Amino acid sequence: MNARPQAWLLQALNDLALARLASDNGFHAQACYFSAQAAEKALKGTLLELGQEPPHTHVLNDLVGELAAQGVEVAAIAALPLKALTRMTISSRYPIDATPPSELFDRADATQAIATAEAVIALLEQLDRPGS
Repeated sequence: MNARPQAWLLQALNDLALARLASDNGFHAQACYFSAQAAEKALKGTLLELGQEPPHTHVLNDLVGELAAQGVEVAAIAALPLKALTRMTISSRYPIDATPPSELFDRADATQAIATAEAVIALLEQLDRPGS
């Protein structure tokens, strides 16, 4: 793996560690946000590893579609609750009406977000890449 994709993966792992730390300390909205960031960066790093410049998007299913277009078997990743994790990218950061994100997310949300990001990263690490 060259340095650029590796940097994206290392940042994904760093974001995931921050998500765990945030959740452990009661910052569940932030845990959800950094979980989504971890999954996004891991997916983009994998695209870079395949020689593809990742699209400028936060939509995880779009990134999975880009991997599929490169011949990567993505069924296990696509089966994860990626749409819910994508929604957390915005809803965990900005108030909706008079409700701050800190009141919208709880430990269960953070636990699910972290588990999904962990699964994305684990599945990406196990991928058979075309040409390998």
